[in-house]
Amino acid sequence: MVHTPHPLNQNPHAVRDPKENVLEVAIGREVRALRKKLGITVADLAATASISLGMLSKIENGNTSPSLTTLQALSRALGVPLTAFLRRFEEDRKAVFVKAGEGVDVERRGTRAGHQYRLLGHVGGTTSGVVVEPYLITLTENSDVFPTFQHDGMEFLYMLEGEVLYRHGSNLYRMTPGDSLFFDADAPHGPEELTKLPMRYLSIISYPQNSSE
Repeated sequence: MVHTPHPLNQNPHAVRDPKENVLEVAIGREVRALRKKLGITVADLAATASISLGMLSKIENGNTSPSLTTLQALSRALGVPLTAFLRRFEEDRKAVFVKAGEGVDVERRGTRAGHQYRLLGHVGGTTSGVVVEPYLITLTENSDVFPTFQHDGMEFLYMLEGEVLYRHGSNLYRMTPGDSLFFDADAPHGPEELTKLPMRYLSIISYPQNSSE
């Protein structure tokens, strides 16, 4: 049977509107997001803020520069401070660069079993509402099998060196360099059998910001 790839919901090569960093566009997107969060229509918000429907549509589309009086009316109608409209414009987009061999050794549950965890970066408070933690995990002759990790979120493994029989729930996967595994991390998971050592793999864990592992 030929496997048909599942269509992606996002284009990995997509670019945002080049006006993303323009103040009017940032304000418009924030107004729209706040309105949708409240579950009200454009007409409802326009009426509450006492501005025309056409003007509000232009504001949300970033096609006009609203006056301070208009922004104040919108802030009252939406129940947010006026500065809330500037959040997207002032937000920093963060990146973490780690040279080969660097990173921070951290303590995690598996550390007690001889698994070395090197954190390759951490960005909190992102616009996506998701925390992502990439680790380089090294297992040596002194490492124990530990197939009972459980935590919130999703996890992606990419095998770099060695060979392992990896458990996820009731399933076993024999992983060699170049293999990857992507799974719901709430199910018990971890190395079941260390077939070839030393072993190294990337582990990228993602979970909601309001969750803690």
